[in-house]
Amino acid sequence: MTRTIELLKSVYGYDKFREGQEAIIDSVLSGNRTLGIMPTGGGKSLTYQIPAMLLPGCTMVISPLISLMKNQVDELVAAGVSATMINSSLDFEEIKARTYDIRRGVYKIFFVAPERLEDAYFYQFIQSLDLSLVVIDEVHVLSQWGHDFRPSYLRAVGLIAGLANHPNVMALTATATEKVQADLVKILAIDKTVKTGFARGNLAIKIEKGLSSGDKLKFVVAYVKNHPDDVGIIYAGTRKKVDELAALLAKSGIVSGRYHAGMSDVEREAAQNGFLYDEFQVIIATNAFGMGINKTNVRYVIHLGMPGSIEAYYQEIGRAGRDGLPSETILLYSARDIQLQRFFIDNAENQDPSYRHRELAKLQEMTAFSATEACLQRYIIQYFGEEMAPCGTCSTCTDTRELTDMTVAAQKVLSNIVRMSQLREGHYSRTQVVSVLRGKLAEKMRWTGFDTLSTYGLMSDWSVKKLNHFVDYLVADGYLLVAGEYNGLSMSEKGVQVLKSEQQVMMREIKVAEAIQKSVASKREVGGKLFELLRKQRAAFAKTLSLPPFMIFSDQVLMNLAEAEPTSLSQMLTVSGIGEKKAAQFGQAFLTVIKEFSETS
Repeated sequence: MTRTIELLKSVYGYDKFREGQEAIIDSVLSGNRTLGIMPTGGGKSLTYQIPAMLLPGCTMVISPLISLMKNQVDELVAAGVSATMINSSLDFEEIKARTYDIRRGVYKIFFVAPERLEDAYFYQFIQSLDLSLVVIDEVHVLSQWGHDFRPSYLRAVGLIAGLANHPNVMALTATATEKVQADLVKILAIDKTVKTGFARGNLAIKIEKGLSSGDKLKFVVAYVKNHPDDVGIIYAGTRKKVDELAALLAKSGIVSGRYHAGMSDVEREAAQNGFLYDEFQVIIATNAFGMGINKTNVRYVIHLGMPGSIEAYYQEIGRAGRDGLPSETILLYSARDIQLQRFFIDNAENQDPSYRHRELAKLQEMTAFSATEACLQRYIIQYFGEEMAPCGTCSTCTDTRELTDMTVAAQKVLSNIVRMSQLREGHYSRTQVVSVLRGKLAEKMRWTGFDTLSTYGLMSDWSVKKLNHFVDYLVADGYLLVAGEYNGLSMSEKGVQVLKSEQQVMMREIKVAEAIQKSVASKREVGGKLFELLRKQRAAFAKTLSLPPFMIFSDQVLMNLAEAEPTSLSQMLTVSGIGEKKAAQFGQAFLTVIKEFSETS
């Protein structure tokens, strides 16, 4: 048995690595500068923790958020690994004490923010250490092509390169397109990239289209009521929507937390802790929430509106089902979501033209995803440069509506776009195209003469919602191209073939809205009576130790325990996910619960 496998078993309680973990660990231990790309919940943190325990000296992890650092340190300490963090939440004396302990080898791993490296005193301190490895977590923020670019990460790269102790470098992320990957390899001089794939087989990805703003709120309330025992995150696009939905849930008798940048630090920390410690099952938040959350038993993530990019969406839905159990994500999409994301881009601090162009391109990709009738999981995988068969579980794959020949309707839209461009040279937005097709040209646009076209009013019997959705679908499936500042539409080669009647357009009947009851997933049975008793014991430990329950044992581990029903500590150590320290600390109490259950059942 290799030393890495021994640590995997003794510390983490697993007999074998997940896909990609061992390859990343072996690459790092061989001295390669390594980039690891694994899906959220794929076990990225373990790939630096094991090398840190095996390498001489210490390991420094660069992490973007204090909450993320705290989460990871708490998990490591719970598993029996010496770790600490240095950040702005600590006073001078505490930082001094921790740096002293790091220098004398008390800790194998310490976490810092990238900005910390710019502090001259701290930089001199890390120069003096036996520093074997520097880990850059959430490394996609280092690339300008990433969805959350942070200049402080880029500055940190130069400072790491200047370290006299020449530590090895590893970088980890869950979200990186091929363009971002290439950028990271160049910036960090990566020797080896290990990519395990982006698919999340346990996630059922669903999109509900055409709901009004009010119907979206009703949908969420109905969904949460139908999942009273499930943990969920609901993302809203604005602070106002977060507060509105929290108030609505409260009126319905549902206790929830809320989290957004308009709240004080104390309020946000209380909300995050309340969620982690299972004080409430549901939290409503803007995208400011989540990166520091490693809560394993989140069963659903609902988006009240469309995020600005597929990368951001993928990262947010990845917070569901991190324990590998079946989970669900639902995007409530309407065309108005695009306007909100355009507003964010228009009002961003960074108004560099290249940045704006990249953000608009990402928004267009996200819009196309929201409108597609292709397999949703496959669409995301293809966006990240990979391929897979249809997932069989997303809302597209499980859609039972019959395919309808929409070729004639598509030809009307395509010919209208051609005629508009011929009459007035240029590319026109979806709103303008739809207004001409419906015969509803705005007075301020009369000068264009579009109301004289033969296609004017050609689809007047279609509602705005239905026609908007249809145009979105034609973009998503490649019949139309979108470009320019105002998302002007033009015909692709595929669209030309449709116009010439050389290709059919087949799609399912357009749903403008659907009864909320139909969209609510049936309640998922997880565990059983013994599982619930084990959860109560876990909750008791969590309260006593002031630890989030999932840091003691995840739901998946409790299910493994309930299935195995061990009668001794040695048997308990054979249960997947239970390491030596946790067995010694918690084992006897859980064995007592199992024994009492078996005697009374």
